[in-house]
This record gives sequence, structure tokens and C-alpha cells, in this order.
Amino acid sequence: MAHRVFSDRKGNRWEIIPVGRSEWTFEPIEGNPGPARVGSPPGYETDPYELSVEELERLLDSAPPRRAGKGKSPFLD
Repeated sequence: MAHRVFSDRKGNRWEIIPVGRSEWTFEPIEGNPGPARVGSPPGYETDPYELSVEELERLLDSAPPRRAGKGKSPFLD
């Protein structure tokens, strides 16, 4: 599956990366100051190219910001 790029209503550009059947990552690109987000694709479609911009905006609005990775383990040298 290919990554899709779209612009939201504010003009910010996002790249949608399908991670699996139950998760899509919205990565900010080209100067977009927003944080990366992780959301669920709609149950009726698995390809981001098949969705309208309005549908993608709704998914983006409902996707929470991606949590930062885990820090270093205090038990490692």
C-alpha cells in the first residue's frame, strides 16, 4: 500500500502511512508544525487513497498525538 499525502483545512500537509489493518500514522510534512498522530482507519476502507479529503480530516481530528518513544532503560549501561 502506498503512502498518501493530503492537505487539511488549515493548509497543513500530512503523509498517511498505513501501519496495519487497524492503525494509520499521520506524519506532518513540509513545515507542518503539528505532532505525528496515530489513528484507526474506517472499518469500510483499508486504502487511504479511496477516502475523500473530508473523511481524512475527520480521521485526523479524532487521532490522538503519537506518544514519544520509551526512554532509556535505567538498568542498561
